[in-house]
Amino acid sequence: MYARSLIVCFIAYFFSILLGYLSLGYFDLGHIWLNILLAHVVATVVIFIFSIIYKNSSLYDPFWSVIPFPIFIYLIMYPEVDETSNVRFILIGIPITYYVIRLTWNWLKTWPGLEKEDFRYINLYQTFGRFKLFINFFGIHLFPTLMVNICLFPLYFAITINNQPVSFVDWFFCIFTIMAVLLEHISDEQMHKFKADERNASLTMNKGLWKYSRHPNYLGEILFWFGLFGFSLSHSFDNFWLIICPISMLVMFIFASIPMMDNRSLERRSDYEEYMKKTPALIPNIFK
Repeated sequence: MYARSLIVCFIAYFFSILLGYLSLGYFDLGHIWLNILLAHVVATVVIFIFSIIYKNSSLYDPFWSVIPFPIFIYLIMYPEVDETSNVRFILIGIPITYYVIRLTWNWLKTWPGLEKEDFRYINLYQTFGRFKLFINFFGIHLFPTLMVNICLFPLYFAITINNQPVSFVDWFFCIFTIMAVLLEHISDEQMHKFKADERNASLTMNKGLWKYSRHPNYLGEILFWFGLFGFSLSHSFDNFWLIICPISMLVMFIFASIPMMDNRSLERRSDYEEYMKKTPALIPNIFK
């Protein structure tokens, strides 16, 4: 059953990326990023159709981590300036590749297959009942797609129109973004090890990085998007307004993802309420 689920997932993603790419040859909205947005949405619609056919919206989950790589590749293939830097492409590409491989592999390790759907989606269906199809498309599929697209937008300035020489900014944010993914990586590995012990089934993880933050993996995720924004500053510090892109991701985590995960943990773990009182949601209190 699991092998069948993987095959279905692979086919869905193959056609989603293929049809998204082909749409770039048939439609021109007048700006490369608008064209990328259209392709991104087309790919999302394909995944949505597969999720309807197989009655499981968790098919969309790896889309979050997979799609940054083909968008990055497309940007370096079609720059809008004559003088580009392969070194900059590498500096940006290393953390993106690390992020894509790590997060997708993390999903593979925890995905049970098509027989189980993410609890967050089930909760949304129960809350919005008869509007299930609407919530499924706009809330579960399209909204995250738009969030990721917005947060990838700084790469247009970092890559497509950037003819500046490689500078300290590029090197700094390469290291910064790699460290952000590493934070997420270590956090997830610590959690996997904790959950692997059946004695911890009803206990709260409060060791390692989780001793200092309730969601260190989310912190790493958020910092990754701030790192991608930082690359745009190598083009011009006038691009600082693009910080609204990762801030939008931060807002989503603070007001949606974190409360949802905290509420679920409160329902399942008797010691989580005490853990919440002692441990900040994201930023560790190093002075406490």
